[in-house]
Amino acid sequence: MPAVPQVQRPIVLAVFLVFTGVVGLVASLALTLEKLHALANPGAAAGCDFSLVVQCGKNLASPQGSILGFPNPLIGLVAFAILTTVGAAILAGAAFARWFWVALNLGMLLAFAFAIFLIVTSIYFLGTLCPWCMVVWSVTIPAFYAVTLYNVTTGVLPLPASARRVVGAAYGWVPSLAVASYILIAVLAQLRLDVISYL
Repeated sequence: MPAVPQVQRPIVLAVFLVFTGVVGLVASLALTLEKLHALANPGAAAGCDFSLVVQCGKNLASPQGSILGFPNPLIGLVAFAILTTVGAAILAGAAFARWFWVALNLGMLLAFAFAIFLIVTSIYFLGTLCPWCMVVWSVTIPAFYAVTLYNVTTGVLPLPASARRVVGAAYGWVPSLAVASYILIAVLAQLRLDVISYL
């Protein structure tokens, strides 16, 4: 299939994908190292365990921390490496076919849904806020918004012209949408866990 028609390469999106990919990679690597440390030293506190509420040890040790039978951070290592590569490829001049953008959007949707699942699990079932997990959430959410809004505005995801115009206007508001999402998560965490009292 032909590449998606576009007036110019989405440079800002590409830079953003590289940034979110690298940040996600760092966080996933940190969580992987913490998991390896926990396996080698049973009962030892994780380096990111700061309080009863702000910690990652409980998350990594939980069944939800290995949802597919292996540690979740390994998923992040692969997924964020792909995201970084896609952004770098765009910067290098690559033009992707429509199916690729659809597949990327589907992957981002799955990542977004997985992040929401982990946020709910962490706050409402484990009673913790994992620092490195929160870093992963903080880049997954806006990356999903950015890719989805880009695909709508360029016609990769077919919508009526009027809807595309509305979404196109929202495309520039990705940072604001991300901040609104962070605030919502923070409010839910505070209401459920009283995080401030543990700081």
